[in-house]
Amino acid sequence: MKIFFAFVRKEFWHVIRDKRSLIILIGLPIVMMLLFGFALTSEVKNSNVAILDFAKDEATQKLITRIDESEYFTVKKTLSSENEIKGEFQKGEVRLVIIFPPNFQNDLRHENKSQMRLVADASDPNTANITINYASAIIRDFQSDLSNNKKLPYTIDLETRMLYNPQLKSSFNFVPGVMTLIMMLLGAMMTSVSIVKEKEMGTMEILLVSPMKPIMVLISKAVPYMVLCFIDIILILLMAVYILDMPIQGSIVLLLAESLLFIITTLSLGLLISVNVDSQQVAMFISLVGLLMPALIFSGFMFPIENMPLPLQVMSNIVPTKWYYNIVKIVMVKGLGFSYIIKQTLILLGMTVFFLTIALKKFKIKLE
Repeated sequence: MKIFFAFVRKEFWHVIRDKRSLIILIGLPIVMMLLFGFALTSEVKNSNVAILDFAKDEATQKLITRIDESEYFTVKKTLSSENEIKGEFQKGEVRLVIIFPPNFQNDLRHENKSQMRLVADASDPNTANITINYASAIIRDFQSDLSNNKKLPYTIDLETRMLYNPQLKSSFNFVPGVMTLIMMLLGAMMTSVSIVKEKEMGTMEILLVSPMKPIMVLISKAVPYMVLCFIDIILILLMAVYILDMPIQGSIVLLLAESLLFIITTLSLGLLISVNVDSQQVAMFISLVGLLMPALIFSGFMFPIENMPLPLQVMSNIVPTKWYYNIVKIVMVKGLGFSYIIKQTLILLGMTVFFLTIALKKFKIKLE
């Protein structure tokens, strides 16, 4: 074991002295968390809207004020005719135009109904749909206040509840996704160059003549990156709680244990890549291009897997990120225990054993 720990200590020094590797290992998670947490969000806030008010009565002014005071909209302009709407969208200054008909307040008081029109810029369909939904919710609340919450004849009252994320914060989706992508990239990318780096530097002979078994050589290469990736997990969770205001609903010990398992899975995959290539450039290309796209597409983070064609849904089962992403959401967001993630845990464990076994068999103990 003394020889093993000596090899591990050597690998630690190699990583620590390589400033570029440290920047990638420590800086990348922080940058990605800040980008996904603040810049890349599905929430649409402070959207500029234009008002076309043909009524100009007390009710429209109250509703316009309520819209302007919300965190989602800012009343940017007041229009005088419908001919101006297209021009505002062409200039890109507003995302939504709200049109009030004549006699808006009078219709509400005497006929208990009135019509409004919401016109959105659908060049970005997702944003347009979100802004329409936000405005509709504000209008429904205003209507409820006007009727003093009284039920009208033949109306359907729809009550909705948002479990686990009542405020619909995008961080509840991005944090598990970013954790998954970072660990997949760092774990596989950094270890994928570890063995092949020894080949290029001509130091593989030292490893081969050492009394350590091949599996111990592979493990000694992975241990430093495992420790650093685990530190990254802790940093990500601290940023999620104290910067992105995302609580950890489930067991932190269980979450860290599952994260450690996923780190070992990605390290095993990186070692498998490393023993099968002969240059660092090829190893980096495979780990970045060959793993990044499947990790992004098939994790369920960016695109719902159930919306994909059946062959792609089946293919997603062989991507480790899918299972870890499910684990993080179940434990961190839903607050459930180990009994709900047994399947995912066993699959990751099986993948780890498979990757390590193949890497060990492919590891050449003789130089050609």
